[in-house]
Amino acid sequence: MGESGLDLKVLDAWSGHKRHTDTLSDGESLYVSLALALGLADIVTAEAGSQALDTLFIDEGFGTLDEDTLHQVLDVLDSLRAHDRTVGLISHVPELRRRITQRLHIPKNIDGSTPTHLTEAAE
Repeated sequence: MGESGLDLKVLDAWSGHKRHTDTLSDGESLYVSLALALGLADIVTAEAGSQALDTLFIDEGFGTLDEDTLHQVLDVLDSLRAHDRTVGLISHVPELRRRITQRLHIPKNIDGSTPTHLTEAAE
């Protein structure tokens, strides 16, 4: 049986070599996923007669990032928001609670979940 999926390689700017995506660290994988999502949004925008995709949801990888990489990723996401894109993050990482001021908390309970809109960064 043959393999399926995309055979993607990433150009490692530090080494100058192409790498298979299965050799990426968790942080590198998050960067690549973000770059692919943004690139795909730009392509869809171009193909859809300039109908912009202004909302991006990310549900992966934040818990695997070291502190410096997490801050770099959040800086990139802040710059997207500054250019009129809505970025939704799904995460359990405490640093995100401190840094992101507009949040939606969805606690689990026996009867289901009830979203609560929180507007201030958590302490």
